[in-house]
Amino acid sequence: MAVSVILVISISIRLVALVWSLVLWRRVRDWRMGFLSFMLGLMALRQILTWWGMSSPWESWRLRPVTEIPGLAVSILACLAVVFLHRMLTERQRTEEALAAEKERLAVTLRSIADGVITSDTEGRVVLMNRVAEELTGWSQSEARGKSLAEVVHILDERTRQRRPSPGEAMLRSGRANSSSSQMILVARDGRERLISESSAPIRDKDGKIRGAVLVLRDVTEKRKLEDELLKVERLESLGVLAGGLAHDFNNILMAILGNLSLARLYAPPGDRVHERLEAAEKAALRARDLTERLLTFARGGAPIRSTASIAELIRDSAEFALTGSNVRCEFSLPEDLWPVEVDQGQIGQAIQNLIINADQAMPDGGIIRVKAENVIVTDQMPLPPSPGTYDKDVIAAQGMGIPREHLGKIFDPYFTTKPEGSGLGLTTAYSIIRRHGGHIAVDSQMGRGTVVTFYLPASEKEWPAKKPSEEPWEGRGKVLLMDDEEVIRDVAGHMLAVLGYEVALAKDGAEAIRLYQEAYEVGEPFDVVIMDLTVPGGMGGREAMKRLLEIDPHVRAIVSSGYSRDPVMAEHEKYGFQAVITKPYKIEDLDRTIRQVLSGRIQQTSGDVA
Repeated sequence: MAVSVILVISISIRLVALVWSLVLWRRVRDWRMGFLSFMLGLMALRQILTWWGMSSPWESWRLRPVTEIPGLAVSILACLAVVFLHRMLTERQRTEEALAAEKERLAVTLRSIADGVITSDTEGRVVLMNRVAEELTGWSQSEARGKSLAEVVHILDERTRQRRPSPGEAMLRSGRANSSSSQMILVARDGRERLISESSAPIRDKDGKIRGAVLVLRDVTEKRKLEDELLKVERLESLGVLAGGLAHDFNNILMAILGNLSLARLYAPPGDRVHERLEAAEKAALRARDLTERLLTFARGGAPIRSTASIAELIRDSAEFALTGSNVRCEFSLPEDLWPVEVDQGQIGQAIQNLIINADQAMPDGGIIRVKAENVIVTDQMPLPPSPGTYDKDVIAAQGMGIPREHLGKIFDPYFTTKPEGSGLGLTTAYSIIRRHGGHIAVDSQMGRGTVVTFYLPASEKEWPAKKPSEEPWEGRGKVLLMDDEEVIRDVAGHMLAVLGYEVALAKDGAEAIRLYQEAYEVGEPFDVVIMDLTVPGGMGGREAMKRLLEIDPHVRAIVSSGYSRDPVMAEHEKYGFQAVITKPYKIEDLDRTIRQVLSGRIQQTSGDVA
């Protein structure tokens, strides 16, 4: 009876251990668990045969209890062995899963890094590359594995364009991490070049022994472009500070010259030689005014005085004017559905003329300039410099020799020119005008194939007004209050107004203008129009005076005038209560037209001939 109990317990333990070991073996597929399962099966079979033999008639099968106690002990030990192996293999499986998860996280991290990462062994042979490194070098990881860093990472000195040794190899020789303070050119497998910065560090084991190197490549091409762009803007702004001050003073002088010439021309009989000389002098003064307009383009904060316009008309008129007398012809592709733009027509016209003139000068033997425009919508996903929005995209393509690569980055710099007779301001002016309008300009050129200039201007939601028929001669009637701090301008502009038929009152600053207006308003004889200079050094200017005038008379009709100002009033005069703008210097015809528009209620965003 005792033997039967021992056998049953032993068989049960071995069968449980066998089943458990088989389950574990199927899960982990480890040979040790398989061997243990096989041995447990043999031992369980032997115990079953022994137990079966106890009921057999043959006496030889009968055993005493003492002989089966060791077998029970073996069964218990076998079961404990299964438990031990289960724990060991389970722990190993967890470790392997953790390692696999960590490996996957590292792989995802490596793929997500925006820089190129390359690892090598101690011999400088490539072991691993991430996706960015593959794009930068033009090598896939499978192709590069086992090749030397020098073969995969082809680096040139930015200044000398001489081959430089691989940073990773230099680090392996020195054993110290390093990063380059200078930027280098990385030449990809297909010949593409990128500006990069690099750093390298050794890979060490737990004992501090070097097992390889890691090389990090950062593409700084776009960063360099942005830095160059910022440097250009800073140069233009520094030039603009000087240009703005000069232009302001020069425009006041020109106002006296141009105004008196306009008056003198009216007094001279048409066809008279004096009249002809005065016309020639007036044209020269207008050219001087155009020069100050170019200087004002650089001035910091000098916002364009905008109106809604057709970019197609501006392009066509400006190009045809710029090519007058040239053996170069222009071909236009300007769709009728181009979106209008909100621009300073004089400035944008000047920018287009400068671009066309530059293209014309590049083709002394004649040729064709192709100009096309289209509507574009820029989104965040598009690799374009302008901010997302709607734009008119304009392209000027010129045949010619092209621009050398080393000059492309300098063509918008002030005074940079390759022409002996050039001033170096044409493209700089165009660049500054377009940027000041919220646009973008870029140049692409290939030697022997020509140059393409592309610029973007923000589209306007407004419709441009149709051209109006010429107006009939106007005989001025009414009272005009003129305020300007310059006596010579008060004198010449006052004479212009008198010649036009207006009754004129003069004021030297805003305080005097307010006093004169209030006195006239209180006696029931208000001024019909007020013309005020925007800035009065040491006194009240037009902006401050306008606030007081609106308190006296909410229906006051006022024109703001200035030769130059950083103040936004010139660009957004309606917000400050002004009906129109007239820029100095102006002719008597400009003054006449502006006052007519204000008195007749046909208000325009800009007035006067300011181109």
